[in-house]
This record gives sequence, structure tokens and C-alpha cells, in this order.
Amino acid sequence: MNIAVVGLTHKTAPVEVREKLSIPEPVCDKAIAQLCSYPHIEEVAVLSTCNRLELYLVTADTEQGIREVNQFLSEHSKLPSSRLRPYLFTLLHQDAVMHLMRVASGLDSLVLGEGQILAQVKQCHKLGQQHRGIGRSLNQLFKQAISAGKRVRTETSIGTGAVSISSAAVELAQMKVDQLSDQRVTIIGAGKMSRLLVQHLLSKGATNIVILNRSMDRARDLANLFPDAPLRLLPIADMMDAIAQSDIVFTSTSSTEPILDRANLEPVLDPNQPLMVIDIAVPRNVAADVNELPTVRAFNVDDLKAVVAQNQESRRQMAMEAEALLDEEVETFETWWRSLETVSTISCLRDKVEAIRAQELEKALSRLGNEFGDRHREVIEALTKGIVNKILHDPMVQLRAQQDIEARRQAMETLELLFNLDRQQAGV
Repeated sequence: MNIAVVGLTHKTAPVEVREKLSIPEPVCDKAIAQLCSYPHIEEVAVLSTCNRLELYLVTADTEQGIREVNQFLSEHSKLPSSRLRPYLFTLLHQDAVMHLMRVASGLDSLVLGEGQILAQVKQCHKLGQQHRGIGRSLNQLFKQAISAGKRVRTETSIGTGAVSISSAAVELAQMKVDQLSDQRVTIIGAGKMSRLLVQHLLSKGATNIVILNRSMDRARDLANLFPDAPLRLLPIADMMDAIAQSDIVFTSTSSTEPILDRANLEPVLDPNQPLMVIDIAVPRNVAADVNELPTVRAFNVDDLKAVVAQNQESRRQMAMEAEALLDEEVETFETWWRSLETVSTISCLRDKVEAIRAQELEKALSRLGNEFGDRHREVIEALTKGIVNKILHDPMVQLRAQQDIEARRQAMETLELLFNLDRQQAGV
């Protein structure tokens, strides 16, 4: 078995390509089921965020497994493989392992050190288990990656002051206007990204904030997190009226189609009214043609890169410290992964010794006759099992711990020869 990852990120593909490959959580089960139906994919996990889509897989045939993932991505995005291929990256085994560790630690994010990605990796792990895509190997990998992400945030300062996409969006707005406190701000959507938008807007002095959402209950839940802030809540039906009275609009909804375009913006805007629209959703909530309106300045997640670049340099030293920690985490996973190679030999040896133990025990008990009670039988059963376990303990520990691949295989072959083990016949 081999581990691989195939995907694309903000580093390899523009937002117009990323949004075509986005796999929203409600359809994640179908994507996992389809991927697991391919003959060469044993396990799969889907990590889909606004800045990346990555498919982690375990396959017995790396080339065939990757080909099947590429086929799925082409069908899902409705883009021919020839057009999709330049944007995709593929990493194998140790590189794939390190990549997930870096992702979970925020080292591969658009915003270096941002914390939201760790929660997204956890959710990816949860959904993979829930929809039966994740088995033993990916379960261990994701547990190790989540542990690595927590460790990096605990043992380094990379998360201190790290900005999210939402705060980068607020910083971008602040760069474009004199005072956010003077601006009329509308936020469309009431999810986690919007919560972070409110948090950062309030910290920058914004006070005139309107929140629109399809579910007013969810909008109220968000507003309740900021009891001291004078947030106004409106239903989504009032969206265009709210925009007409805004200076800055942030969009962060789960809609798979644009909710704002030139056709619905142009009629409600005053000809001399400047409007800044910052879209942090993927798929995009704002169509590209709004930029054709002379008074509108529209930005999407890719436009945040300039803001993010200003924050990167101060974290580079911290990132180097984090990389050293990740080397240790990767080695821990590699030790576990290498131990899997020994499972069949160890299992076969244990089965053979257990069969001998049970056979000899039955012979001894039959000689002792009926007067030998159940209680005595239990004592002798426990005694013989204890002897077997103690005899096998050291060879098993040493075999699992052997890091040199060739030395480990030679040890396995020696065990199989000395104990006349036949793994195929044993069905292992």
C-alpha cells in the first residue's frame, strides 16, 4: 500500500479553477463513495476549503490510483484532463505525509500560521470516518497530522497574531479607506468566516455593520457572540436595499452560484456611489462582471495575497522552527507505517504458536481426566497463554522497531524460515 495526495491550492490554481473543483460538505459523502468505488483506491479523504482541494488516498497501485483520482476530478469539475492537469500537484508517500502535516500546521496556508485550517483538517478526518472513506492508514495519518498541528501552535509562536482570510479581507478594506469607523459595512452570510469578519471589523473600529443571512436564527446566533456590538440583522430578501446603502460589502455564503453580478447591482447603485465588494467565498459569490461598473471595486480571495505578503516575513523564522517539529512527527508516522510490513509475519507466527499451545494443552488436559475441574483448566490456560506472550514479546517489539528496511526484511525472512511460516497458506 502507498499513500498519495492529488490536488490543487491557491499556489497552483486561480480561484476560477478552484471553485469548479470545490466539494461542499453536503456532497462529500457522494464524492467519497464514488472515489472508493474505483478498483485501485483503498482509502480516501477529501479536504476542500476556499484555498484548496486535496484528495488523500491509499492505493496498492500508485499509478492506477492516481489515474482514477484524476478521472474523478475531471468528471467532477467538467474540465477535460488536459486543461486540469497543469493546475494539479501529486505527492507520494513521505512527501504526501509531510504535506498534510504542513497543511494542518498552517505552514501551507495563504496566510502563514492561520488557525482555521486545523479545524478543517479535523472535519475532513471526521467526514472521512463517517462516510467510510478513511481506514487504518489514513486514520493514523490524520491523527498524527492533527497532533502535529496542535504541537506547532503550542511549541512555537507562529499562531500569535496570525491572520485568517477574514482578517486579511478586513486589512485589505482598511488599506483602501481612511477610517473603517466611517464606513457602512454589510456582511452577506453568517458562518464562521463572517463571525471572524465581525470580530476583526470591530477591532478596527467599524461600528455600522449589517448582517444578512437566509436563516435569521443563524444570524442571531452570530450577533449573540458580540452582545456589546450594535449589529443590525436583515433577511436575505433585503440584500439589494442593504447594498445600496453600503460603502463596503463582504460576501461569505455557501452558494455555488454568484449572488451578485452586474445585472442586479447596476439598478440599485447611485451612479456616483463608490462601492467596495470583497468576496471571500469559494465558489465565488460575486461575478467577475461587477468590475465593469465604474464605481465598483471588487476583490476575491486571490486579491488578498498582497495583504498576506506583508504578514509573511515576520513568521518565517517561526515557520523554520515548526518545520523541525514536523520532521519529528513525520518520523513517528513513518515508524508506525514501517511496522505494518511486519504485521503479516507477526500474525502468522502468533497463530502458529497459539495453535501449538492449544493443541498441547488439550493433550495434557485429556490425560488428566474428568476429575480436573474448570477452575484448574482456566489457571493452566492462563499460564500457557502468559508463557507464549512473554516468549513472543521481544521478537515482535524488535521486529516492529527495526528502521532499516533491508534488515527488517531479513529478520522477517529468518523468522519465516526458522518457524516454517507460510503467510499465504495462513491467509494473512
